[in-house]
Amino acid sequence: MKTGVQVVVVGGGIVGASVLYWLTRLGWTDCLLIERRELTSGSTWHAAGNTTYFGPYAQMTRLFAGSIRTYLQAQEDSGHSVGFHQTGSLRVATTALERQQFHSFEQNYKALGIPYQVINNDQIEKLHPCINTEGLFGAAHTPTDGHVDPAGATHALAKAATKCGASVKRQCPMKALRKEGGHWLVDTPDGVIRAQHVVMAASFWSKDLLAGLGINAPLYATQHHEMITEGVAALKTLDHEVPAFRDSYVSCSVRQEGQGFLAGIYETDPVFWALDGIPKDFKEELFPSEIDRLMPHLEKLIDRIPAFGDAGIKTVNNGPMCWTPDGLPLLGPLSEHEGLWLASGFNVGIGTGGGSGEFLAHWMVDGKPHFDLPIVHADRFGNSVSRESAIESIKACYRQGYKLPDQIG
Repeated sequence: MKTGVQVVVVGGGIVGASVLYWLTRLGWTDCLLIERRELTSGSTWHAAGNTTYFGPYAQMTRLFAGSIRTYLQAQEDSGHSVGFHQTGSLRVATTALERQQFHSFEQNYKALGIPYQVINNDQIEKLHPCINTEGLFGAAHTPTDGHVDPAGATHALAKAATKCGASVKRQCPMKALRKEGGHWLVDTPDGVIRAQHVVMAASFWSKDLLAGLGINAPLYATQHHEMITEGVAALKTLDHEVPAFRDSYVSCSVRQEGQGFLAGIYETDPVFWALDGIPKDFKEELFPSEIDRLMPHLEKLIDRIPAFGDAGIKTVNNGPMCWTPDGLPLLGPLSEHEGLWLASGFNVGIGTGGGSGEFLAHWMVDGKPHFDLPIVHADRFGNSVSRESAIESIKACYRQGYKLPDQIG
């Protein structure tokens, strides 16, 4: 293992791998990524892999768009498939206000060159015949997005980066971090690594890893359920995958998985995990499923997609998801710690990870990001956010689900 590098990236999930990849693309090849276990071991391995262009904040769209572009570039550079399914996405309008908001985004998507249109119910039914459109006001349709294989994308990024000269060290947890003589020293079981820059991309571990420096990063993990159904008869008769589906009324996302559905549910009362610190022995683990608390949402989902209720449930995953108080990632430098960068707090890591890696790498290499996005800056909360305050804010973010900001009340 190298003992002296320009950059150490801590964390081998989709975000850390994206940062490593983009640093090498921009010419910083003397980089080392260290991962406590295996690539994707945090929350990437159980992610749904959705890569929609549509998010609740228009400012974030460039990160969504940059992510798909990044994964496809890494696939070409590495020769490793990212498993991209270009199914498109439907974000249904459950009120007239939502449809009006969808129309207000048209110019933004046009400026970014992203195909986007607001469609009527009859068009929804043609694209996704399983959706019950009664009571809907159409949908926003982005036909060129979809989903990737999270593991495939992460390994493609890492492989492409190592082909350019970067290194990846697995089974190498960071034990401590300190500054000495103008350089960062990263303690690991395999020795000390000296670096000019450190990127903390360790998701919900980042809070504990930074605490020794007196940094209070408001990063906390909630439990999050995903359900995969058995085969659905209506899907088996189609010659294409149906678009991914998102609904603020149900508060869920649903995409096709094989010949069944995969649904991610945002329940009203989120359950937190490991508030006193991540267990030292935590591995690639899931929590017991708690279907009862999902039932109000599942009943709404079955009303919207009756075929979901007809299919048996094959798998229920309940895993940790990282959050910040406003639901947006912490991305950028920590101003009082020169050379220390944060890339953590992603509750939509696959959707924004690739674009976020590009954003941060430009900031590091060029001295500024390639576009302005202050809503994600890493130091926006300061250092004094209490745990109680952060938890209450995260609860509000989680329960808002797919509501747009103007709908929140």
